[in-house]
Amino acid sequence: MLRKYLFVLVLIMCLELVAEDGEVKITAEDIIRTMTETLNPKQSDALMEMTIMTSSNQERTFVYKAYSKNKGEKSLMKYLEPGRVKGQTVLMLNNADDIWMYFPKTKRVRKLATHAKKQKVQGSDFSYEDMGSSDEFIDDYNSVLIGEEQRSEKLCYKLELTKKENSDAGYSRLVMWVEKETYIPYVISYYHEKDSNLLEKELFLSDVEIIDDIPTPMKMVMYNRLDNTKTSMSTKEVAYDVDLSDNLFTEMGMKK
Repeated sequence: MLRKYLFVLVLIMCLELVAEDGEVKITAEDIIRTMTETLNPKQSDALMEMTIMTSSNQERTFVYKAYSKNKGEKSLMKYLEPGRVKGQTVLMLNNADDIWMYFPKTKRVRKLATHAKKQKVQGSDFSYEDMGSSDEFIDDYNSVLIGEEQRSEKLCYKLELTKKENSDAGYSRLVMWVEKETYIPYVISYYHEKDSNLLEKELFLSDVEIIDDIPTPMKMVMYNRLDNTKTSMSTKEVAYDVDLSDNLFTEMGMKK
């Protein structure tokens, strides 16, 4: 994985050097693909903590295990805390186009409606779409490189992504600042599905660490600019050099 990551970075740096001579320019698609590759390793096994801050400054915290496979095409979340949701499990397949939930109290699995990927996860500021769509930026949006911009001492590529005509994505457009050094998005601004000028949410990623040779943002904070709320998500433990069985991402796996 490290060799592959370094190869991609070297390739892009070469493109940038050639660009100075006016022959070839790095494209928005190059940046988005490299970013997507970095954010979606082949497999992952993580312990996560999510804290929701309501508009009345009340906090709610959830701890869960998160597993992903096939570069995020399959993902599973199993709640550990608090007690009232312990054992609840969310399975997302086909990049969150198909979502199931398991409720241990009733021992039932329920498939959510197609539009459920736009719903909030446990009332947080993250939707299922935000958490589960590995290729969303490539498949659902057209991207344009606006230029380079400094954000809090980080030199970033600034890109604008506009929703494709036949896409069912939950946002009309995105503006993102992708750090040049790591190709990790530093800030992503999400604009309302029905109003491309209405800023709905902003996501900030920070505390990047190299884990199993992969740059990993250990903290993410989503601000809801319309509801005046925010949700922080921290990675407590994560491993990428793992071998996850396909059986984990099934109804039987949800119940274990």
